Amino acid sequence: MILPIYTYGHPVLRKVAQDIPADYPDLKALVSDMFETLTASEGVGLAAPQIGKAIRVVVIDLDVLSEEFPEYKDFRKAYVNAHIVEVDENAKKETMEEGCLSIPGIHEVVTRPTRIRVVYRDEDFREHDEWVEGYLARVMQHEFDHLEGNMFVDRLSPLRKQLIKNKLKSIIQGRFRCGYRTKNVRK
Repeated sequence: MILPIYTYGHPVLRKVAQDIPADYPDLKALVSDMFETLTASEGVGLAAPQIGKAIRVVVIDLDVLSEEFPEYKDFRKAYVNAHIVEVDENAKKETMEEGCLSIPGIHEVVTRPTRIRVVYRDEDFREHDEWVEGYLARVMQHEFDHLEGNMFVDRLSPLRKQLIKNKLKSIIQGRFRCGYRTKNVRK
């Protein structure tokens, strides 16, 4: 089922998401719905707060980028109870443009570390602890930020934030267009 994506200004996007127990009801159905929603919105990552649930579940589908990044062919994973536990301080930082399904129409340049250590559980609740680097590390940081109640616009300089203030206000007011279902503060 395709779910609406909650947009900037909705309070659930600012909550710190909670870990879930192994017996969380219908986890596999939730993950399936999140992947379906992600595909329909043409994104690469989606965090549960973006569909109105303040729980630590993220789905990432990088297969859509496999022409540019062949290493991501068939890459489609769910991350449950995901946490970044370490940042490689010796790794370089990379600056790239980012966008967000919850902030339609806004793309800004964000600097992030290129290598991080994450712990999470997969859909079958098996535990993982791994170092991740490159583009996947960027996507994970972006999506895991949502689990902490943060968004990529929080990482912008005060000047850049000021320059996009009216666009963000328009999103809060529901004055935007995008090609997927959304839910904003006013709905």
